[in-house]
Amino acid sequence: MQAISNIFSEFNTPKKVIITMHQKPDGDAMGSTLGLYHFLLQFGHTVTVISPTNWAAFIQWMPGVKTVIDYDQKPDIANELINNADWLFCLDFNTLSRTKNMEVALSAATGQRILIDHHREPQEEKFAYGISDTSKSSTCEMVYDLITQSGNADKINDNIAQCLYAGVMTDTGSFRFPSTTASVHKMVAHLKDLGLAHAPIHEALFDNNSENRLRFLGNVLLNNMEVFYEYNTAIITVTQADLIKFDIKTGDTEGLVNFPLGIEGIKFASIIIDRGEERKCSFRSKGDFDVNTFARTYFNGGGHFNAAGGATTNSLEIAKQDFKNAMLANKDKLSTYTF
Repeated sequence: MQAISNIFSEFNTPKKVIITMHQKPDGDAMGSTLGLYHFLLQFGHTVTVISPTNWAAFIQWMPGVKTVIDYDQKPDIANELINNADWLFCLDFNTLSRTKNMEVALSAATGQRILIDHHREPQEEKFAYGISDTSKSSTCEMVYDLITQSGNADKINDNIAQCLYAGVMTDTGSFRFPSTTASVHKMVAHLKDLGLAHAPIHEALFDNNSENRLRFLGNVLLNNMEVFYEYNTAIITVTQADLIKFDIKTGDTEGLVNFPLGIEGIKFASIIIDRGEERKCSFRSKGDFDVNTFARTYFNGGGHFNAAGGATTNSLEIAKQDFKNAMLANKDKLSTYTF
């Protein structure tokens, strides 16, 4: 994989460009792809954003989101675009399997795949150019760096600013996670200097809950959360029955895994959701517990040091017991209790 800076000189040569992200895109995935989309349009490229799956309603407000193609809904159209692309930007994922049903087409594409991502252990052999930087707060911060480092900071318009701010803000937990470096604040200051109105973005992301979602959160926290104080750990499980009862949509479980970390003393939290064909897992931690290694070791996953995910085909009850067994296997790293 060659340095992404090697393509900067080609920005002024119009190309057919595809930009994609991981399945079930979050604020950073959609924000980074749309931020790059609005940037590349200014050079005369033909640019299309393709999402492997649908996305949450809370990011439906983003400038340009209505142009995004849902691969699951329009595979034939998407495949033709992928086959004819000169550049295929892959953002906020670093292994092609994260694109679900789109993986085959993306892997077979003859155009140059270009990586922009901040997760660990990238599949570098699959990309012609790219940058992988785990020290970065978000892929949105990396797109901002690409724009400024390529000498095109003057092209940051309000659409780009809104998309990039949304992604960096959500991936840093509203700027409270350790990944919030000085460069993040400098980026936001620059966007504010350019006229970004940040308050409407916060409202669009966080103040549009359905009544069902709030009742679902209350039910899950009351009835489906277990706390293991002796291991500074908590786990939430979500059944298919709960998903159906509260009419849960894509994105409605976003951020739920972070709630137990608000309990005094808890430094490791997990959520396991029964999605039918598999159980999806998310892991979060505070301090020095590495959930990336935990996810890779026990749940076929990975991610960041303090935020990772995984999956299992075991039943929800077995997956829950697997988690407890893994917790016990890591008790020396988790516990501050004298037994």
